[in-house]
Amino acid sequence: MRIVGGKYKGRVLCSFNGKDVRPTSDMVRESLFNILQFKIIGARFLDLFCGTGAMGIEALSRGASTVTFNDSSKESLSLLKSNLQKCKVEEDYQIKNNDAITLLSSDCGKFDFIYIDPPYSTDLGRKALEKVGERLSDDGVAIYEDERPFVDEIKGLKITDTRKYGRAYLMFFSKEV
Repeated sequence: MRIVGGKYKGRVLCSFNGKDVRPTSDMVRESLFNILQFKIIGARFLDLFCGTGAMGIEALSRGASTVTFNDSSKESLSLLKSNLQKCKVEEDYQIKNNDAITLLSSDCGKFDFIYIDPPYSTDLGRKALEKVGERLSDDGVAIYEDERPFVDEIKGLKITDTRKYGRAYLMFFSKEV
């Protein structure tokens, strides 16, 4: 696993041992940031289930003004800190150790992009989507990753795009006007 673009391009990241945790692949990250391109520059980015931190580090690498990394796992946060050091990231970032719903229910500010990549076999993604509208800026986008397309409706949000990359689906949500 490596950073695929921007000022940290090519930096190899530490990852989890085993198959219990599934980091977002380089291909999916590269595809996502090709979609976001210049919109990420100066953006406030929340990596809600950050795991290794690869998605948030990629956002910083490509010009996000600030990234908030969040995970409830101490092991994930330890790995994130190692990856931030490995990449020599010194930009504006915050690290939070909360479950996703607690963070989204707090006064943690507004974000231009919120990346939601929960464990696939849980309902945490749906619960997060139900709260995410409160944390999105007016033109903000929530990006949800899962192994199946999201078909339910979420009050206050609308799906604007769905993409499939291997076994991963990326669904893009914006606020309903």
